[in-house]
Amino acid sequence: MGRHTALHSRHLDAGARMVDFGGWDMPLHYGSQIEEHHRVRRDAGMFDVSHMAVLDLDGEGTRALLRRLLANDVARLSTPGKALYSCMLNEHGGVIDDLIVYFLGDGRYRMVVNAATRDKDRAWIERQASGFDTTVRERTDTAMIAVQGPQARARVLPLLPAALRESAGALAPFHGVGAGDWFVARTGYTGEDGFEVILPADAAPAFWDALRAAGVTPCGLGARDTLRLEAGLNLYGADMDESTTPLESGLAWTVAWDPPERAFIGRAALEAQRGTDHARLVGLVLQGKGVLRNHQKVRVGGVAAGEVTSGGFAPTLGRAVALARLAQTGDGSCEVEIRGKLVPARVVKPPFVRHGRPCVAAE
Repeated sequence: MGRHTALHSRHLDAGARMVDFGGWDMPLHYGSQIEEHHRVRRDAGMFDVSHMAVLDLDGEGTRALLRRLLANDVARLSTPGKALYSCMLNEHGGVIDDLIVYFLGDGRYRMVVNAATRDKDRAWIERQASGFDTTVRERTDTAMIAVQGPQARARVLPLLPAALRESAGALAPFHGVGAGDWFVARTGYTGEDGFEVILPADAAPAFWDALRAAGVTPCGLGARDTLRLEAGLNLYGADMDESTTPLESGLAWTVAWDPPERAFIGRAALEAQRGTDHARLVGLVLQGKGVLRNHQKVRVGGVAAGEVTSGGFAPTLGRAVALARLAQTGDGSCEVEIRGKLVPARVVKPPFVRHGRPCVAAE
């Protein structure tokens, strides 16, 4: 039996199919994964993401620590509430985790890291924090609900504490704002607009119920995965891990090379790889019949070029898509080995879908 979030009973009452996910009992779906996917693209859906770890870092040395710890540069966070997406690397440039960090002001930062890596992440952070004036506190007293879709913000705002409504409504993308123990960020993992709300765990069930009464559809891990895949967003443990670098994982844009004297962990390894003919993460759209799955082999020009890192059926497009790490892409055509047969596919640049609209040609 895995750990339960504060919303566990709500999932059971709604008839959710529960599965183990990183040691947590989480809802896979509430009846129809496809319908949940479409509700997020067309209206508003909500996800219990309370299994994610929230880490608060505080102290005069926190900024310096994070500038060494992360490949992206928190010096870019000049105003309180601004967020930054980054990879946290080992000395070889491998991705320990991908995360979001928020600048809260006065030496205070908040990090949201993946559930399956929370213990590893915290141990690594605390080890690197030795010698820096900073404290790390895991907020086990919180829950987190993501509300996503074109109507998400309109549904959420009236239900927030009065002290947050105006400021949350004025948030620009990738910014957050707090009031008391509530924190609202205009972020997400679906390719749609919306909020991620961090709130006291004991307040989460009532907030969930209020959202549902307002017409927001509960959604599970299944829809969350198809939505993020359509949006071309990486999944840790599939599209990147400690054996791959951001440059090999479609995340070169998250590496802040300037200033050159910032010696973040893993920089030397990335510098050595930068500019070389290394493998890269690309998108695939299947042209024949079949389903794209992790670890299927990909051939370009008849030669083995790499494999699918995460794939599946894209409900918005009505076809199979994938992310794949390839050593070469040739003219943009390739073949994927599916059950012993080579099926044609196209190499494209992700995302496949953003804000409800296809980003790749239908051919």
